Amino acid sequence: MAFLDWALHPTELWAAFWYVMRHAPPDEKTNKLQVSGDMRRCYDFLEMTSRSFAAVIQELNPRLRDGICIFYLVLRGLDTVEDDMTIPGAKKRLILDTFHEALYVKGWTFKESGPDEKDAMLLVEFDVVINEFLRLPKDYQEVIADITKRMGAGMAKYTRARVETLEDYNEYCHYVAGLVGHGLSRLFAVSGLEDKAVGEKLELANSMGLFLQKTNITRDINEDVLDGRCFWPKAIWTKYAGSEEELISKRGREKGIEALNEMCVNALEHIPDVMEYLNQIHEPSVFKFCAIPQAMAIATISLCYNNSNVLDGNVKIRKGEALKLISESTTIDSVKRIFYRYLVQLEKKNDPSNPFYDQVHKIVDKAKKDIANTLPGGAPVDFSKEYALIVLFFVSACFFFYSYLAN
Repeated sequence: MAFLDWALHPTELWAAFWYVMRHAPPDEKTNKLQVSGDMRRCYDFLEMTSRSFAAVIQELNPRLRDGICIFYLVLRGLDTVEDDMTIPGAKKRLILDTFHEALYVKGWTFKESGPDEKDAMLLVEFDVVINEFLRLPKDYQEVIADITKRMGAGMAKYTRARVETLEDYNEYCHYVAGLVGHGLSRLFAVSGLEDKAVGEKLELANSMGLFLQKTNITRDINEDVLDGRCFWPKAIWTKYAGSEEELISKRGREKGIEALNEMCVNALEHIPDVMEYLNQIHEPSVFKFCAIPQAMAIATISLCYNNSNVLDGNVKIRKGEALKLISESTTIDSVKRIFYRYLVQLEKKNDPSNPFYDQVHKIVDKAKKDIANTLPGGAPVDFSKEYALIVLFFVSACFFFYSYLAN
């Protein structure tokens, strides 16, 4: 099956080959960064908590690399507290509300995580993160502490509140992802690598975060419901099901797919802001850092749309497809071509009998026109089918000749 996947997607095979040739594993990259002591331990934690983020952070410009590593670890620590269902509610809210203050307390750690928290060790040794945080330039510290304070307050609020309305949904996604976009944009600006305007147009940065978060929330519905929680806004899912469990059950599958498609539409509405934000990023390593997750998101939301498998389990894009997206996401024009490719896929999946046909058609058609009007040469042409046919012909010919010679 894996061989057939590669054969049907030869450009992904090529991308995977070049990715392996050009990219060392994250642990090898850490060795080459020439860091030591607490910062070395921070990069170890980065690799342990997310190898994918470790890879892109380690390729950032040195003026940003350590700061964003620390920013990520601070927010990961905060998120670990929020996710821990063994911490009593009142105590959890207190920790979330004051987590930003702990950044200035040398030696602060947290050793009361539940036994199943995979990132608990980060909090056990959080003092090393604090040590490196305090070594950052003051303007970096101010951005990280401010975002941590605001995110912690938002997380504390939603330990008691539920995502009921679309306004709640946007607010929750702002707290857990939009604020990340705010913080990164401000760090890009204070580093001097990007224009000050990047750190000021925060509505675009918020939309970047919301597109990623809404894509993940849409995709993870089965896993979340089985874990006893649901981040789909009640204003959407109650139109199609009487309970979260009914939403993913096979009995009401048609209604479940309609709810899924409405969630996809809600995420797709952020595409214009994503394009505008990326268009203002110029430093190459910063651009890739921002563009790769967005490319993954458009591929994922395209996969999720009208796909009943989302209600049965976690769907993911192919590994070769992900590596191809990483290798392609280098310039604004290449990212526009990526988005155009997946918009075409969405267009093909958009059945006229679907209640959201008109909305999806409107979003996709406008985004395609905007991209085609700003790309040199106009709308891109996809030759992937032709490549696949050539590879299949070649494989079939080899098999035929092998069989002939064997006999």
